[in-house]
Amino acid sequence: MKKAFYVYVLGCEAGRSWRTYTGWTTDLDKRLRLHNSGKGAKSTRGRAWIFLYAERHPTRHDAMSREWHLKRDRVFRKALRPDTEQE
Repeated sequence: MKKAFYVYVLGCEAGRSWRTYTGWTTDLDKRLRLHNSGKGAKSTRGRAWIFLYAERHPTRHDAMSREWHLKRDRVFRKALRPDTEQE
């Protein structure tokens, strides 16, 4: 079986707003546990994160490229937040 690569967007409440974090991994469950245990990326430490979005890619390069694009797409990430009203 081929290894899968995932791009994900995490979210957490930050006061009265939401923060998002975008990354890539080969194991979504393990990566979320790392973020929530304080061993993930420095910017995610000390917060309770949930998955807002994930997508699978066939290669590491594809996943990293998509991550780069999602990190720059604030409109997309804002639409994922639970407090965002859909029009």
